[in-house]
Amino acid sequence: QVQLAESGGGLVEPGGSLRLSCAASGSILVTDTMGWYRQGPGKEREFVATITRRGITDYSDYADSVKGRFAISRDYANNNMVNLQMNSLKPEDTAVYYCNLKSPGRIDWGQGIQVTVSS
Repeated sequence: QVQLAESGGGLVEPGGSLRLSCAASGSILVTDTMGWYRQGPGKEREFVATITRRGITDYSDYADSVKGRFAISRDYANNNMVNLQMNSLKPEDTAVYYCNLKSPGRIDWGQGIQVTVSS
């Protein structure tokens, strides 16, 4: 059983920054891929970023729409926390953001957290 708990969402003005965190508990391997997806108003859920460890190196991947603005990181010593630093936020980044964990044979999701970018 895996539980994912997101925190750090809220309201921010365009150009501002927010940091999302996701605390993971349960049966988790360091080789599991963790990441963030989002679902904007009236839109399908979409990929934002993922981070995967191979050996001693973390590999990250980003959606084109957030490259250069968002940064994903993972703290293996602290509840496998995965963070998403979001800078230069735009109104189109408004969405419910979901933490995601992929391990062999399963995918787990958090409850989601609202991020609203508006003046």
